[in-house]
Amino acid sequence: MFSKKKNIVILAAGKSTRMCSKIPKIFHNIGGKLILQHVVDTVLSLKRISSIYLVCNDQKEVLKKISFQNKIKIVLQKHQLGTGYALRKVINRFNDKSDVIVLYGDVPLISRETIEKLILSRSDNAISLLTANLKDPIGYGRIIRKNKEVIKIVEESEILFDEKDIKEVYSGMFVSNAYCLKKWLHAIHNQNSKKEYYLTDIVSLARKEGYKINTIHPKNSFEIQGINDPFQLMKVERFYQKYQAKKLLLSGLMISNISRFDLRGKIEYGKDVYIDNDVSIIGKVILGNDVRVGIGCILKNCKILDNSSVLPYSIIESSVISKNCVIGPFAHLRDGVILKERSKIGNFVEIKNTVFGSNSKARHLSYLGDSEIGSQVNIGAGVITCNYDGKKKFQTRIEDNVFVGSDCQLIAPITIQKNSTIGAGTTLTDDVKENELVTSRIQQKHIKNWRKNLDKQ
Repeated sequence: MFSKKKNIVILAAGKSTRMCSKIPKIFHNIGGKLILQHVVDTVLSLKRISSIYLVCNDQKEVLKKISFQNKIKIVLQKHQLGTGYALRKVINRFNDKSDVIVLYGDVPLISRETIEKLILSRSDNAISLLTANLKDPIGYGRIIRKNKEVIKIVEESEILFDEKDIKEVYSGMFVSNAYCLKKWLHAIHNQNSKKEYYLTDIVSLARKEGYKINTIHPKNSFEIQGINDPFQLMKVERFYQKYQAKKLLLSGLMISNISRFDLRGKIEYGKDVYIDNDVSIIGKVILGNDVRVGIGCILKNCKILDNSSVLPYSIIESSVISKNCVIGPFAHLRDGVILKERSKIGNFVEIKNTVFGSNSKARHLSYLGDSEIGSQVNIGAGVITCNYDGKKKFQTRIEDNVFVGSDCQLIAPITIQKNSTIGAGTTLTDDVKENELVTSRIQQKHIKNWRKNLDKQ
């Protein structure tokens, strides 16, 4: 019964009742990616697969949220009558001589290597199961053996008292010949406590026909962990993060503590990059050589070049940081910021959609939005670009070698030409020409013999 044609079915039509959420479990995230997307991406990475089917109960949401490059056919399952019923919805689409591999949409960590191993393990057997030995088998169907051979699978809800201590569990995933599978699916019944058609019943039917049941184990037992409730979601998330961090650490990325690192996307990095505790990497992040990222930082879709440092609790998103820059602590760069070489952004500075020139600095308590700032510019504490009039955004241009004193408001659109100085406390409404000093403070008054107006006691 060995066949070259391989078909994959992903079962993803569960009710998600135990998630206690309006969102179906397959649309929750692990590592910043939808649970079902993890499975889909793994399946799409397999070679020599003839067809892929996804059985779900909400085709519109799947098409809206899951990317599968038009390589997966969707089959709708309206009634929740068990895994056996779900597979019946699609089984007749396959050639009798082909193989069918059954996977689950709520098991996100299943690896390509394990699926390939499962496919190869069927050989001349009618069916091969993916099983694992777990310290805590609660929640899984148990593998029942006699003389070391599998004779049946017992669902958790149907298990007998003396079977509860069995540690070998059934993952739900298997590969079978399509002809046999069609026959067994139409033979199973729903005479059980849940009145459902259990896919596990096909094992007993295969045994009755004299077929030997083959089993394989994944490289890591956590690959078979399904997600049915918030606790399992958290458990899988933490395992995934630790696993990713360990791989990165062994590949040369210096991570302070692999239990306190979050990767929710992809990271590229050079030599001698150091990441401190509680850093989150979101989207695509590129770090050059000798980059240092301090504790509690969030990096999202950004690029940070060689020898730059991001000090604690800073946020950088959709921005490019050139070489030898210093950002933070508590800085926020977003929406297309470009920092040129050797620039410095300090405490509680927010920069948005701005090109910030080389050797320039904004060290304290400023907001710079929709700006173009030249080189050798000093932005004093408390400087604000007033770039929004309630309807439109306007640009602020500051040329090279400009000094902007503390507590200034720059009301855009406005241009400050090179070598100018803006005195502290100035509200700037008009353009400034080269080499000008501009101030707008009112004259300071001194009133002698002043007494505070104290309330009577």
